[in-house]
Amino acid sequence: MYTARERFQAVMLQGDVSKGLPIIEWATWWKLTRENWIAQGVPADADLQEYFGLDRMRQLWLQPRGKDTPAPKGHGGRIIQDEADYEKVLPTLYHLPRLDVDRMRQWRAEQEQGQAILWLTLEGPFWFPRKLFGIQEHLYAFYDYPRLMQRINADLAEYNLAVLDTVCKYFIPDFITFAEDMSYNHGPMISYAQMDEFMAPFYRQVIPEVLNKGIIPLIDSDGQIEPLIPWFEDVGLQGILPLERMAGVDVNRIRAAHPTWRMIGGFDKTVMHLGEEALRAEFARIKPAVLAGWYIPSCDHQTPPAVSVDDYRLYVRLLREFSAECAHSRLTLSGQ
Repeated sequence: MYTARERFQAVMLQGDVSKGLPIIEWATWWKLTRENWIAQGVPADADLQEYFGLDRMRQLWLQPRGKDTPAPKGHGGRIIQDEADYEKVLPTLYHLPRLDVDRMRQWRAEQEQGQAILWLTLEGPFWFPRKLFGIQEHLYAFYDYPRLMQRINADLAEYNLAVLDTVCKYFIPDFITFAEDMSYNHGPMISYAQMDEFMAPFYRQVIPEVLNKGIIPLIDSDGQIEPLIPWFEDVGLQGILPLERMAGVDVNRIRAAHPTWRMIGGFDKTVMHLGEEALRAEFARIKPAVLAGWYIPSCDHQTPPAVSVDDYRLYVRLLREFSAECAHSRLTLSGQ
């Protein structure tokens, strides 16, 4: 019987599914989903990973904004408009986190015992400037404030490198994601030229240090991300999540074009409440990519509120069956 971390490492470091798959939910659950489940009898204080028998993942998301950083007036609104505004908020940004020492030691112990997969999330050079400029103004800023954009991302790179050193004093994450969300359902929000000018220098500074510490670097971007994969590969990123089916992402197509590109997610969340036949059909759809390795199937974003407790229990049971089936298929193909 292999531990969760052994299964994770086999798939993500060697492309080997013969030990089985980690049974994970990478995304936190929507508030409405949790509320519905509580109404169906799930204890309000339940650890949902433990409650549903999932393998344990521990995520640490560290942000460059501090408690004194001004908040936007509304969702997607701006905090800064220009360099003068950036100077005003700069004293509130880029403070190294004060980590809970006891909790970090607990996580490391769980990791060393194979009981937990540890995951660090940092904000990337598309995500963080957008938080400062606001969603719409950020896209204009590529043209209106190019030097400021470059300055922000240079500051962000230095901060993320310092955070990485701080976290690694306590444990070495199994993987890291850079939060970006730079695609929508038809493709990227920016051009390759913009990515190369404003984002690539950040990644070429940070990713070598991630790799030097033995951490797998992944990108976190929603939407139709397939056209961006070569962009990400070029700066040293090694994989992506969540692979949203509703945006037309096809894990089998990705696997054919990028044989060792790491993937997490990809299971169509919109079928999770449609019963066993629909679930089995979705597992069958993604099976070729899973058997090819380097891919951990999981919900392709947060579990929708329409999914009942019984629906989710069925999904987890079938995911376990699918893991065993894929391990058996791989062993049979290899003649073991």
